Amino acid sequence: MSMQWERLLCRKRLGTDQQADSSLRTDFQRDFDRIVFASAFRRMQDKTQVFPLSSNDYVRTRLTHSLEASCLGRSLGTLVGEQVIARHKLDDYEASDFGDICAAACLGHDIGNPPFGHSGEDAFRHWACEADYGKRRVAILSGSQRDDFLNFEGNAQGFRILSRLQNPDNHGGLQLTCATLAAFTKYPRESYLGGSNFPGVSAKKQGFVAEDRELFKTVAQETGLIRRDPIHAIWARHPLAFLVEAADDISYRVIDIEDGYRLGYLTFDDVVGLYSAVLQLPPSQQSRLDALRSNKEKVEFLRAKVINEVIGQTVSSFLDNEAGLLSGEFDQPLLDMLPKSAELEQLIQVARERIYSVPEVVEIQAAGFQVIGELLECFIQVLDDVAEKGDKATAKSRMMIRLIPEQFVGPNRVPFPNSYTRLLRLTDYISGMTDSYAVSLYKQITGISLPGG
Repeated sequence: MSMQWERLLCRKRLGTDQQADSSLRTDFQRDFDRIVFASAFRRMQDKTQVFPLSSNDYVRTRLTHSLEASCLGRSLGTLVGEQVIARHKLDDYEASDFGDICAAACLGHDIGNPPFGHSGEDAFRHWACEADYGKRRVAILSGSQRDDFLNFEGNAQGFRILSRLQNPDNHGGLQLTCATLAAFTKYPRESYLGGSNFPGVSAKKQGFVAEDRELFKTVAQETGLIRRDPIHAIWARHPLAFLVEAADDISYRVIDIEDGYRLGYLTFDDVVGLYSAVLQLPPSQQSRLDALRSNKEKVEFLRAKVINEVIGQTVSSFLDNEAGLLSGEFDQPLLDMLPKSAELEQLIQVARERIYSVPEVVEIQAAGFQVIGELLECFIQVLDDVAEKGDKATAKSRMMIRLIPEQFVGPNRVPFPNSYTRLLRLTDYISGMTDSYAVSLYKQITGISLPGG
């Protein structure tokens, strides 16, 4: 059994059969544009990439990281597309279609990340596992409904934003093509698999919550993804999802080193040594490097050359493993297969030791645990109190529920009767906050900061 490119490149939009009324943009270009203009995408300008709440305007945010990853994804997809079209005689597609799918998927790949980066995800999980009320609250759920919170995942939240929360009045949310949504989903599985263990990188985490299972099932059916289990919702990855993953991996491995240098955590010699291990410059390029006057420009030059080198190796790896990708048998990061995989791994190892663990990062990440945990603990008690007691809820609950936007409470500000839905909508609200807004709201509800104070 093998996936077919004609179905994998499905132009059908989730939630609608409406066709484009203009040929000026392709369906996949429209996907890209819809994500760019989404409010959830704009909020990433105030969401942590590595350095939370940084006062340095050079530092990359989730927004700039996503734009850079999107550029890499377009290059990877287009280069792969040229070869795949020639191999399979896909006359109805252009190489740019592959590039546009990857670019759109990369653009949205971090759109579901909560405040404070990956530590924010940890804060949601910690609350569900350890907080006084949160632990008891989540424990009454079962299966994927429970594990959606115990293993809270920004990737699943991203699928939720693209397919439901952004433009909520539309069935299918942004109504992106099934090809783009499938390529976006690095982990095509639900959170609870009944204790079964599935090998491969694509089964490491969940890619959609229980409420969105049917939405992803539609995406999988339209694109012809291979189902891996007859009972639980788990599929083989869309082949282009491996390129989306690679674009993200290349971006943060290579570029975080540059950020570390600009912020003074790595020396110029550190960076040259790390980049040179990946890259062998020909004499002409070495002469150009030597002619540059500032170390900053030299680091930027080397960073660009390393990215270009790794893109070429990644394309070769994809094409060499195309048959396994289509059959679902190949299931590991493409970067692990590159000739310079060990040197690329060293980049991330150095970043962990000398960039991600610096006090500036760790102190604010620790504060993020407090902020997110307090917001969850406070507001879920408010929602549960009003849902269960109505007008007899405490005055505090009836007052504080007004701080939550109606779309996350329920129609006419009456909380959803289903306990899973109430908690899911609350995580939608808090995970969608920017870093600054989460801190501001936390200060207000705890009395640390008062209006006019």
